[in-house]
Amino acid sequence: MKQDMIVILDLGSSENTKLAREIREMGVYSEIYPHDITAKELSALPNVKGIIMNGGPNNIIDGQAIDVLPEIYEAGYPMMAAGHSSAACSMTLDGWDGKDSSEKLRSFVFDICKAEANWNMKNFISDQVDLIRSQVGDRNVLLALSGGVDSSVVAALLIKAIGKQLTCVHVNHGLMRKGESESVIDVFKNQMDANLVYVDASERFLGKLAGVADPEQKRKIIGAEFIRVFEEEARKLEGIDFLAQGTIYRHCGERNQNRKGSQVPPQCRRTS
Repeated sequence: MKQDMIVILDLGSSENTKLAREIREMGVYSEIYPHDITAKELSALPNVKGIIMNGGPNNIIDGQAIDVLPEIYEAGYPMMAAGHSSAACSMTLDGWDGKDSSEKLRSFVFDICKAEANWNMKNFISDQVDLIRSQVGDRNVLLALSGGVDSSVVAALLIKAIGKQLTCVHVNHGLMRKGESESVIDVFKNQMDANLVYVDASERFLGKLAGVADPEQKRKIIGAEFIRVFEEEARKLEGIDFLAQGTIYRHCGERNQNRKGSQVPPQCRRTS
């Protein structure tokens, strides 16, 4: 079953996830995307029934207020604006608070957008499995499996969709919780029969961190070294066509750098 979707465009709100959660609690699926999404990108999304432009205190980038691209207003979707007074929408709100806002949101979703309450986790998983199989086909996927919630959920979903076509790389950098790497191996290799590459690089990481006191410098060292280790392991593998990544939450204030500010489901990206 293809689920209807309400798209939230992040125009500086600090409550995008709260809004998405409220829509999902109505039984309608919702995703958050950056303010500068193009009409072509929007049209490629499945079953979009309406758009909410969600403004807020972080709507200034490089000294200028941000807005959606003009072409979005011409895309033909029902549109609602919250906390974004410059939006050319027939339905607007000053912000999200109280019963009145919730009732207006419900009216927009069901009366104006004509969305169906057909979202639940079972349907979502089924749709994502079908989407992954359609995108990947008989090709192979690589995933960095940290053991955290995001990568673990993506790994489980990919295993369900494509099985042995997935290879997971788990890097033990020596800073894990006690028993965490062992748990990753037990769950994904022993219980789920995944292709799991385990790399114990703890001494390598701890050596890089020796004598470093600044937390931010430590973070950069760990991030850079993880990329190096992952790339080294990736080069040992043949026939990898896709790199998988999990859910990403980012903030509007950083968006002028890398089109950040979105929250999307698990994705597989071509490696070449």
